[in-house]
Amino acid sequence: MEHIALDVEDGIATLRFARPDRLNAFTDTMEVELIEALDRIDADPAVKVVVLTGEGRAFCAGMDLSDSSDAFTLWRTSDTAPDGTVFDVEGEDLPMRRDGGGRVVLRLFDLDKPIIAAINGPAVGVGATITLPCDVRLASERARFGFVFNRRGFVPESCSTWFLPRVVPMQTALEWVYTGRVFGAEEALAKGLVRDVYAEDELLPAAYALAREIADNTAPVSTTLARRMMWRMLGAPHPVVAHTAETVGINLRGVSRDAHDGIAAFLEKRDPVFVDEVPRDVPDVLAGFPAPEFDPADLARSVAATRAGSGGSGVAGL
Repeated sequence: MEHIALDVEDGIATLRFARPDRLNAFTDTMEVELIEALDRIDADPAVKVVVLTGEGRAFCAGMDLSDSSDAFTLWRTSDTAPDGTVFDVEGEDLPMRRDGGGRVVLRLFDLDKPIIAAINGPAVGVGATITLPCDVRLASERARFGFVFNRRGFVPESCSTWFLPRVVPMQTALEWVYTGRVFGAEEALAKGLVRDVYAEDELLPAAYALAREIADNTAPVSTTLARRMMWRMLGAPHPVVAHTAETVGINLRGVSRDAHDGIAAFLEKRDPVFVDEVPRDVPDVLAGFPAPEFDPADLARSVAATRAGSGGSGVAGL
């Protein structure tokens, strides 16, 4: 891979932004490689936990704008766009392109392995929003965060208008987005964006210690199901949705090999041996509540509605 590095060792996958000379700025190549790496991680039963971090002095400094005020025009017409992400929409001068950071965040959201973000330096723009679907965020004292979109004339992306108000209180999310200011690790800690702040040389050891605790002590299939249910229940309309999914899960897992040995190990005062694997042995406890998928037809309808609501000007020629 060009812009991403992936290493797997003893149950832990380390996924790194690997453009340290450009502060790990986000590119089309990085988008494609991140999704490819996440697919590989999900397919590998040896991986129990993921640590996401950056090489060099930054985590991810946001989208690579290529020193051009026409960066987004070029982005929408680039022939490097991943397949299935660019769509012609009637009445628009330029094709519409799916938000690349959003594609990565949706893949992170659907990942079947826990994700720990070890934020080693500046995390700005997509570098900040890409941390939001991670399960635990740890930060170096050198970390800086910024949801800077308003200061560049854009809007929040990478599904952050869904994630950010679920991670921190709404008024905090609104203040950070409205002002677009860059803030430090201590404010991120005080407001709940990160779990802990560490000295620079202590960040990765802390992330790996947490990853090790998960990898060594928990049943991978159970952890996968817990991740799926916890995230999906954020959007459930009623707790009975959780009750239904949990009922399916506890019945199916209760008769599994993992649960059998987990109970025996408790009674015998020994460590359990969990043999069920991800993805092979994961039941779909949310089958009755299917997740929606991106539909290009919805994109076209939304653009048409936007154009109609703004007197016909739409977003043509952006």
